[in-house]
Amino acid sequence: MAWRSPLAVVRDALRGKRAREKELRSLVSNLPYEGLEKAKQPNRFFPSNAIKTTKYTVLLFIPMNLFEQFHRLANIYFVGLAILNFVPVVNAFQPEVALIPICIILSLTALKDAWEDFRRYQSDKKLNNTPCFIYSRKEKQFMERRWKDVRVGDFVKVVCNEIVPADLLLLHTSDPNGVCHIETANLDGETNLKQRRVVPGLCISDPDFEPESFNSIVVCEKPNNNLNHFKCFVEKPEKEKVGTGIESLLLRGCTVRNTDHAVGFVVYAGHETKSMLNNKGPRYKRSKLERKLNRDVIFCVILLVVMCLIGAVGHFLWLQALPGVPPYLVTNSLGHLDSPSLSGLYMFFTMIILLQILIPISLYVSIELVKIGQIFFITNDVDLYDEETDSRMQCKALNITEDLGQIEYIFSDKTGTLTENKMVFRRCSIMGTEYPHKENAIRLAVLDEPESEEEVIFNQRPRPPRTGWSLDTEDTNPEDMQHHHGSRRKSRVSGNAQSDVAFSSPLETEVIPDRKLLQQISRAECGGGGGWLIDPYLDFFVALAICNTVVVSMATAQRRRVSALFAVSWFSSSCHTNNPLDTVSTLVKKVGSLRHIFTSWQRKPKRNRAFSGESVIEEDRCNPSVKMERIGDTSGLQTCSLHVPSKCNKPAVTSGNLSYEAESPDEAALVHAAKAYGFTLLARTPDSVTVRLPSGKDLVFEVLDTLAFDSNRKRMSVLVRHPITGEYVLYSKGADFAIMELLGTPYAEHLSGRQKNIAADTQHHVDCYAKEGLRTLCFTKKVLSDKQYERWTVNRQRALTAIDNREERIMDTAVQLETNLSLLGATGIEDRLQESVPDTIMALREAGIQVWVLTGDKPETAVNIGYACRLLEEEDLVINMSCKNKLTCTSILDCTLEEVKRYSEDPRNVDTTPDISLVIDGRTLTMALSSDLQDRFVDLAKRCRSVLCCRVTPLQKSGVVKVVREKLNVMTLAVGDGANDVNMIQAADIGVGISGQEGMQAVMASDFAISRFKHLKKLLLVHGHWCHMRLANMIIYFFYKNVAYVNLLFWYQFFCGFSGTAMIDYWLMIFFNLFFTSAPPIMFGIMDKDVSAEMLLGVPELYRTGQGAGEYKFSKFWLSVLDAFYQSLVCFFIPYLAYQDSDVDIFTFGTPLNTISLFTILLHLSIEIKAWTVVHWVIMLGSVVLYFVVTLVYSATCITCNPPSNPYWILQSQMADPIFYLICILATVVALLPRYMFHVLRNSIAPSPLVQARHLDQLDPSLRDQWIKEWRSFRGGGHVKRSRLSTPPSPTLETPVDIYPQSPTTSDITGEEFTLNVITENSKRPVHMRNRDPLAT
Repeated sequence: MAWRSPLAVVRDALRGKRAREKELRSLVSNLPYEGLEKAKQPNRFFPSNAIKTTKYTVLLFIPMNLFEQFHRLANIYFVGLAILNFVPVVNAFQPEVALIPICIILSLTALKDAWEDFRRYQSDKKLNNTPCFIYSRKEKQFMERRWKDVRVGDFVKVVCNEIVPADLLLLHTSDPNGVCHIETANLDGETNLKQRRVVPGLCISDPDFEPESFNSIVVCEKPNNNLNHFKCFVEKPEKEKVGTGIESLLLRGCTVRNTDHAVGFVVYAGHETKSMLNNKGPRYKRSKLERKLNRDVIFCVILLVVMCLIGAVGHFLWLQALPGVPPYLVTNSLGHLDSPSLSGLYMFFTMIILLQILIPISLYVSIELVKIGQIFFITNDVDLYDEETDSRMQCKALNITEDLGQIEYIFSDKTGTLTENKMVFRRCSIMGTEYPHKENAIRLAVLDEPESEEEVIFNQRPRPPRTGWSLDTEDTNPEDMQHHHGSRRKSRVSGNAQSDVAFSSPLETEVIPDRKLLQQISRAECGGGGGWLIDPYLDFFVALAICNTVVVSMATAQRRRVSALFAVSWFSSSCHTNNPLDTVSTLVKKVGSLRHIFTSWQRKPKRNRAFSGESVIEEDRCNPSVKMERIGDTSGLQTCSLHVPSKCNKPAVTSGNLSYEAESPDEAALVHAAKAYGFTLLARTPDSVTVRLPSGKDLVFEVLDTLAFDSNRKRMSVLVRHPITGEYVLYSKGADFAIMELLGTPYAEHLSGRQKNIAADTQHHVDCYAKEGLRTLCFTKKVLSDKQYERWTVNRQRALTAIDNREERIMDTAVQLETNLSLLGATGIEDRLQESVPDTIMALREAGIQVWVLTGDKPETAVNIGYACRLLEEEDLVINMSCKNKLTCTSILDCTLEEVKRYSEDPRNVDTTPDISLVIDGRTLTMALSSDLQDRFVDLAKRCRSVLCCRVTPLQKSGVVKVVREKLNVMTLAVGDGANDVNMIQAADIGVGISGQEGMQAVMASDFAISRFKHLKKLLLVHGHWCHMRLANMIIYFFYKNVAYVNLLFWYQFFCGFSGTAMIDYWLMIFFNLFFTSAPPIMFGIMDKDVSAEMLLGVPELYRTGQGAGEYKFSKFWLSVLDAFYQSLVCFFIPYLAYQDSDVDIFTFGTPLNTISLFTILLHLSIEIKAWTVVHWVIMLGSVVLYFVVTLVYSATCITCNPPSNPYWILQSQMADPIFYLICILATVVALLPRYMFHVLRNSIAPSPLVQARHLDQLDPSLRDQWIKEWRSFRGGGHVKRSRLSTPPSPTLETPVDIYPQSPTTSDITGEEFTLNVITENSKRPVHMRNRDPLAT
């Protein structure tokens, strides 16, 4: 290699820095420069693909690790004292010996860091040496190289099931449509397939792609960590620019699926790839207890300084009081003694060295060990394991476990967190006509039966796939179906387990069509091809099938999964017929008479949807004219079945071997609903989408553009060319409020006058759906003229090729097109509550935790789910806030807050609490969170038992969490499952992610990860309480132990002229803290249980003991310090008085002190331990045995181990003297008697709730459970059964307004200038009263 001057190296380094910091990068192919030296490479300034995540190197490990450890002030403190001990005039011990404790601590930490870094090194080495294919100009082919050899500007080939080595701009794929399917599970946890397409306009779709022919310039943005955005354009040699984005970028870490091979151009490599920029390493948060610990360490430092000042002043006074120069004082080199003041100054530093262990050197290491042990028990708790998904509790933040026991506010997402995120198609409205799908309701109700009827659906005999259908009526033979009897557990798992493909369980994919709607579609089909010009029903289902991003793949395609969740073969056990109505017929015959269904519906007037365990039919509130049929003889039930023509034009592609990969469960549910009506999505490419009609005919729509969903527009659209009419058609779907304001003329001018009110009727149906807890979407259509399309296409291309403000320009073009839409209809999709959600919320509320739900759903939907999950109770005072301007919002806040304050200040309400709940929409929340209204909103919200925020954005979610945490100074926890919850999770003190169906973004951003919301109950109430209690008591015990032991040395100074002399051998002092008394407190912090898990779950109010100050109180700390002073006085002066005027030497006096101190400290811990196990006995007795064995061996072997001291045979002589045993017993009893009496009196006269709970724990388990059951029934809690989403009571159900609360309607929310609905249990009693629980207070 040629020599280069230092100036050239510096110049190149500066150029490289400037090139990397540019906002835009211009990249060219490396092939023309292959083989040239690095200085002539055009992309040399950008990093290679080799990664290095290690912190240290072999040569620099020791200095770098010490530098890192010295960031902890405690280590600097102890090293400084060890160095100070080398100064002769102030040393208290042998200098080398003083280094031992801090060296042991630093060495243990260094070993841990070295092991972790070595594991990172092994991981880097394995990754960097992964093979890949890079194109070589010399070899004229792709050659096998290593990941570390990839550079920016290379051409890399990735084959199926391989991981992408760097960020590649996709130029060529084996697919003739230029599509590459990837799986991003390694990045965001999503297992569904995503499509990437080659850069449009480059014409590189030849089967034999030649990288050498690529002579364009790739201009892209500076690397960033945004996985969803990428700005880039390719400049051709003729200066034509072709814009592209994230849809053409293969990210490092993704896996290629269902594509033979793909070729890409490397734009980012190594640490500049998006995946590496997102790799932030483990999260670090400081717990509330740790912040208090640092404060108390400062108090210990102050106490140490005070004691050292006393020693320095005492030594000064002692020297001054001497009549002459005693012979045992050593003079300086001139034969003179130092002045008393200078000696006092020296003695100050000597005392610091002597009493240094007042600051617990091993406390920080012990805390880390305790937290590791706590995390081990949490992650291995079988109750936090989810068998269905084969996942267990994960802990990502290792240092905040104790904060789980102090949570006061929980902020929860709704979809996927409280609900299953398994979307089930329930109802739809087309052209103002509502179709309730009652047959599908029967199927879903049977699935909820406690027996295993769901196996009727999921264990059918496989039938041949069918491609078309005709409408007939027939009776189905019940023998056509198999019914396997099994346990309830097994059947429920079979119905809910996930397949390899997300959102594809039978619960989600099977839909029973509505009979009336089937007939309507049949009539439209019979109308011939001209029906496409005017018929909205066919357009509606076409919109359902194509207005999405669902990827179609063959069910038989080989696909290697990242993790198979609860492996279930759906092809054998879940192969279902294409005749869902046959299923209903057989189900009805199997279940038998349904009379009880309708009689129970008549017996329950409280809920519109009597959808509990006894009934399955809904009242059709949206169509009052449709009457319910009373079915007496189910054998006569006539159902519509789907017959299939015998001939099949395309046997290779059938609906039976298709697999849908959806990015959201809503899209999957809609595609499967369209398929149930015969509109089958067969294929999707970047340029086309194929739909099979009910008649068996395939339609290929040319996709001209896709306007993706974004959080601002709240909708998505697809622009296609209709294969029959040749028109440019825009199909759109979105939230009702985002669609209704964009409507133009009715669907067709020739429709009758009644049908011109389609928008109003559909809005009414959407509101009904929302009140039933259904998720709603509206669908529209728009036909563009040729001129409109051409004009819009020009603007669109400009936006796509732009670099600056590209996203804004693209969104503007979408908004320009989405106007004057024609309404087709709306859908209602059910998202069921997870198991035990109501029970969990009730338990958290009883534990003193306020639960807030932050959701983007409509207020009606959110309120319904609020009632279903018992966030809202029927006796609550519910305040609905919705306003359009800030003045109104201010007025509402002031009036409501004044009324609530007036109630709480009323002397008659001193022992009652109002059950107030607040419902607020996103627009009002934005005003309420403004700087001038923040305090009033928080003041009102803290007086509410629960808060429900609707229509909120991800940014608003995090804003709410930050405001509440900062204004109220409370411990907050945020729980969510999707990418839109990441901001909220990171804003809270503790973030909990749920590993649901929306990927793992929330889990990766969280501190703890669970698989079900119900696990939050035990995580907080049991493990949170235990972790906080254990760690708080252990830290207080550590301070007590060190103060009690160091004070023995301090009291001795009063009898040795404050000379800094120790009466205990220094080696034994080191062993005392490092070995004899180190294991018991660690065991105490890991394994102690003040109350059993059953008691903590049965009586959630016990959790309140940890909230606020919790177990680690300022007063408790100082009481322990005072107790340590008392015990040290007893341990010192009883032996002193016993040996007074005797001829014992200094170590003979110190050995009993050391032994008494050991017994006192260990027995003190025995008083604090609440639950004894074999491990406790072994460690406690083992510490005593270890003390005597080590001390005896040391006394027998070390004659002058710490010169000039001589501890030889000291303990052996003491153990032969009866006075030694008498002193040890007497001093220990007197030292511990006050603490023991304090515990006895406190637990007898004024027992705390935890003490009462411990007494109950000692009862027989059956008696204890009976007591808990009676207590809970007295409290009005009881066991909460799993609830289905049901409509909150409403005055529309022939129920008096003053009996049941009502949910807000759309007119309440949006129709007026503002709305403030105060909903009470009784109109004469505005606030429901509840007696406080004496145990909780």
